[in-house]
Amino acid sequence: MHRATLTTSLLLLLCVVPAYAHAHLSHATPAVNGTVATAPKEVVLWFTEALEPAFSSIVVHDANRANVETGKAQLDQNDHSQLRVALKPLPPGIYEVVWQVLSVDTHRTHGDFTFRVER
Repeated sequence: MHRATLTTSLLLLLCVVPAYAHAHLSHATPAVNGTVATAPKEVVLWFTEALEPAFSSIVVHDANRANVETGKAQLDQNDHSQLRVALKPLPPGIYEVVWQVLSVDTHRTHGDFTFRVER
């Protein structure tokens, strides 16, 4: 029985398929669900994998669902896991960040979060 268990275990190990990583949000500035004292000039997102810039985006909405970003999201030239977008001047309020990315391994991920500006 011990030999059968060992053989089965070895066969299972040989059949393991490598897992491909996806680009998940690591952290953000402003922080996910955070509060900032003054309005940020940009939103910066860091992911766990390098991104394809042509297929990655960040949209930021105010409480009325109006876009407050000033153009398209840009990939950082030195860190291809960092995506940023410039913002219009923001009054106090709650803002929603909606992101969609394609990692270099061709997996798509997306998500959203809010942040609050106090003044």
